[in-house]
Amino acid sequence: MAGKLTTHVLDTARGKPAAGLHIDLWRSVEGKWQHLGRYKTNDDGRISKPLLEGEQFQPGIYELRFHVGDYQRSQGHIEDREYFLDEVPVQFGLAASEHYHVPLLVSPFGYSTYRGS
Repeated sequence: MAGKLTTHVLDTARGKPAAGLHIDLWRSVEGKWQHLGRYKTNDDGRISKPLLEGEQFQPGIYELRFHVGDYQRSQGHIEDREYFLDEVPVQFGLAASEHYHVPLLVSPFGYSTYRGS
């Protein structure tokens, strides 16, 4: 089985997928962070294709940075004076050639994540 990395963002305050949310993917290389790409969620709160797959999928430490503050402001959930979450970093390790799915459940004042399927 070839490894791949996917993500999905749900806006729990609205009960809908978080469409239009920007996500950056980083990888730790010899103790320094290397930017691998910037993505934007589609209408289903997903990135249309895997963030990593095939030869791009390498074991290591990665981080997804979800730009939650920008998304919440664009949805009218918060104003600058109500600012709480900005970037939500989720750091994780990829070890085996499996499917790693990193979902994010987000509201203006909290979030949760887990390894999905």
